[in-house]
Amino acid sequence: MARKRKTQISLQALLPGWQQLAHYQRDWFRGDGIAGITVAAYLIPQCMAYGELAGVDPVAGLWAILPPMLIYALLGSSLQLSLGPESTTAVMTAAAIAPLAQTEGNNYASLAAVLALFVGVVYLIAYAARLGFLADLLSKPILIGYMAGVALIMIIGQLGKVSGIPIKADSLWEEVQEFVVNFNQVQPPTLLLATLVLIFLLVIQARFPRWPGPLIAVLLATAAVALFNLDQQGIKVIGSIPASLPVPQIPTLSTHNISALMAAAVGIAVVGYSDNVLTARSFASRHGYAIDGNQELLALGVANLGTGLMQGFPISSSGSRTVIGDALGSKTQVFSLVAFVVVVIVLLFLRPVLALFPTAALGAIVIFAATKLIEISEFKRLWQFRKTEWGLAVVTTFGVLATDILIGVAVAVGLSVIDLFTRVARPHDAVLGKVPGMAGLHDIEDWSGTTTWPGLVIYRYDAPLCFANAENFKQRVLDAIANETTPIQWFVLNTEAIIDIDITAVDMLEDLRQELAKQNIIFALARMKQDLYGQLKRTQFLQHIEPEHIFATLPIALSAFTTQYHNPPEIDEGV
Repeated sequence: MARKRKTQISLQALLPGWQQLAHYQRDWFRGDGIAGITVAAYLIPQCMAYGELAGVDPVAGLWAILPPMLIYALLGSSLQLSLGPESTTAVMTAAAIAPLAQTEGNNYASLAAVLALFVGVVYLIAYAARLGFLADLLSKPILIGYMAGVALIMIIGQLGKVSGIPIKADSLWEEVQEFVVNFNQVQPPTLLLATLVLIFLLVIQARFPRWPGPLIAVLLATAAVALFNLDQQGIKVIGSIPASLPVPQIPTLSTHNISALMAAAVGIAVVGYSDNVLTARSFASRHGYAIDGNQELLALGVANLGTGLMQGFPISSSGSRTVIGDALGSKTQVFSLVAFVVVVIVLLFLRPVLALFPTAALGAIVIFAATKLIEISEFKRLWQFRKTEWGLAVVTTFGVLATDILIGVAVAVGLSVIDLFTRVARPHDAVLGKVPGMAGLHDIEDWSGTTTWPGLVIYRYDAPLCFANAENFKQRVLDAIANETTPIQWFVLNTEAIIDIDITAVDMLEDLRQELAKQNIIFALARMKQDLYGQLKRTQFLQHIEPEHIFATLPIALSAFTTQYHNPPEIDEGV
């Protein structure tokens, strides 16, 4: 029985999506169903475009979306994330494969499929090594800044669709420049349709927030195209879609390409995982649950293997599809299963209807969804809380815009670590004293009228002691002693905030003890946790501290000092 229960727990951890399905509530299906249908309506033209962007046939983009939707619904830890083709990995795929296809004369589609398999293998190796903890380096400011940057990229990427201006630039800033330079080529019917759809979505959101605005907008726009022949008046539509489903097969590979493809696979995996985890954590934070970074590696790995076997190309998460599904009330990954069914049905039976979808309407939907990712209130909250964290969010936003997602996030993570390191290296400290009418001991800098005991310094350092702050600690202790107006007899270190120590800091404490001993100052310790005591006991430092100078509480330390030198004062035993 115990072994069976252990197996069940293991399967639950391995297949979180299966547990969602097992406990699915019927009233969730309205949101999941509408979200799935709308996401499917958006992803079909989007994924075809990404297929072309990756250098393969557009239909390969549709083939690449099918395995991830099923696999992630079972293996993924995010309830809102939409997995499949996305722009960054598509561009990186094209960049990696084009030189190989030209020099070796290999089949381009086969190389793309092999690359997807290699990316899947990289993810699975990372999963086996349990590298999902790397997601913990992505703090809240980075999430806020990242989503804002992605939102701006999404909006800029739709400028050509909503205006009718032909934009062929590859980089973000070149897209903006080309849009501005060629603004005289704007197509009024296209711009008008996109504007009306966007206004419609904003009104629906404000007046009827529970209505499926994007789905209604797409259907109305499609009906308008059909009734008024708008496609013959300059309104661009999706056009014909191939009627075929992928057949699983193992792609062929020349041994000469293995090293080049594996190197590209590592880069794509890093970018894809960064994008995936940032998006998943952002939406998980909004909805009050947590994602498992290691589980995401497993889901991405298996999904890329499935895509490679289905003649696709490397995939990751899509911020635009995720936000559209979330805006329509998706509750679980059932929305991905609904989208899967819709894509299959459309591929087999409803291609003529889908062919009339105006791309301007889809562009307006993306812009509408992107505006929800820019949380101005969160930027304000960061500014009020701590300016450095607001700065991290802003740097992340501009880093994503100015470089690319990976470099922008890497810079932000680096700055985040530096900010944390600075707080550890230069933490808050305090000389403690008695505040009249208030229990306990408090920082003398925080309260007026605080008094200390002549001849005694009680000092607290609010960080672990390590090589980074050892000298800072020593200097601040000596400064605190030097600032006293009466000769010091005891120095009591309140260790309650020192939860860890390294050998550099231990040596510094011994140097400090010796320096204080030369001044006839006793070095005492108070409120020492068992972990810290165990660490110090393995060194020579505690051998030089008398046992009677190690105190469990501050009141005991105060009592010992005042008994030796003064009449005992009133001491709050709650300290």
